Amino acid sequence: MSQANDRAAIADTAGDDPLPSALAGNRIVSLDFIRGIAVMGILAANIVAFGQPFSAYMYPDGFLVPHSDAEDWMWVAQFVLIDGKMRGLFTLLFGAGLYLFMEKAWAKGEGRELQVRRLFWLLLFGLVHFYLIWRGDILIYYAVFGLVTMIGIRWAAKTQLIVGLLGYAAGIAMVASFTAAPYFIAETSLGEQPAYAELREQLPADKETTLEEGQAERQVIAEGSYPDYVRHNITEHGGDPLFGLFLFAFESVPLMLIGMALYRFGLFSGGLNPGRQLRWGLAGIAIGSAVTLLIALWVKGIGFSYWSTLAAFMSFSMLPRLPVILGFAAVLAVIGTCTSGWLAERISAAGRAAFTNYIGTSLIMLLVFHGWAGGLYGELGRSELYLVMLATWALMLLWSKPWLGRFRFGPLEWLWRCLTYWQMFPLRR
Repeated sequence: MSQANDRAAIADTAGDDPLPSALAGNRIVSLDFIRGIAVMGILAANIVAFGQPFSAYMYPDGFLVPHSDAEDWMWVAQFVLIDGKMRGLFTLLFGAGLYLFMEKAWAKGEGRELQVRRLFWLLLFGLVHFYLIWRGDILIYYAVFGLVTMIGIRWAAKTQLIVGLLGYAAGIAMVASFTAAPYFIAETSLGEQPAYAELREQLPADKETTLEEGQAERQVIAEGSYPDYVRHNITEHGGDPLFGLFLFAFESVPLMLIGMALYRFGLFSGGLNPGRQLRWGLAGIAIGSAVTLLIALWVKGIGFSYWSTLAAFMSFSMLPRLPVILGFAAVLAVIGTCTSGWLAERISAAGRAAFTNYIGTSLIMLLVFHGWAGGLYGELGRSELYLVMLATWALMLLWSKPWLGRFRFGPLEWLWRCLTYWQMFPLRR
């Protein structure tokens, strides 16, 4: 296909992928490179929770195998560079995609009803993903938060940015009020006060319950059948998405609003001075990462205690996380518009099929780790799990470009588009 025809195809499909390519006037500026990095980064964040209990995602002692000294440093590196940042970047781009989709809908005389239908189908995809494939799903939250964010879709870009930043700050205070408190009560002198005596006694039991749940889940995943796994998700974790909606709303909704504003300001389309954007982006990454590193070293220095580790993840790292997320977006936007070569093309292709790659990764992990398939659940340490991650990255990069050379959409992108518009679109180029 010629470059002109390929750009026309991108323009035609923009706004119907989970994180669509950006359209600036008559010039296509692709966000595919950024979302390719993001979807690969999300696997880097999630790989531990795929192969070990969910508690191990944050807490090294949650592993069912020993966690070595070298892997403790890997925890530090992942905490500083990956955890929360890739999800945040994905969320930022999702907000940009919401606005881009509405731009295209408004140009065709459509209203918000089309976006509502699109997010409804995304919610159904997320529910299937959560209960039938993997409980670490984020699509449920994106669908619901996307609907909430639509309230501000017609706000001025400056208003979206201000409300997003203030909302994020308020979210830090809200989340910290219940995620950091257990640490101060369980592990500092604050908990010695009589008012906290009962709660301080209860917290060790809560910790043990969480770790025991990981052991019970190992039996289901490593020894049970696939129907046993689905039944476990429905009966034991059926209400988890409701708690997740509460937990992630304070971060996700503000980031979606910020993503809308940054798209409209031209961050993703070359509308800002690239040199200045690059400098500010690198500064945000450096400052936020330095503060996050101090938090990580503090957690490691006190021996990865349970409540300090959770507080670091869920509370203390939220503030320095924001400049890193914004910095990544700014830097990758500049790189994505000027980088070429086989690797950049394959990362961009993985980004154009981000929806398929996200769900497809979970399917691969199902086959790798469950007892009725690969049987590796609970058997691999952090370093070995990273090897599985690298192999899966290679699969993403290998299949996406050849597929999109012959087809206009990724498989799930095509299905979602057909369901949204309730009509069959041609798949082959």
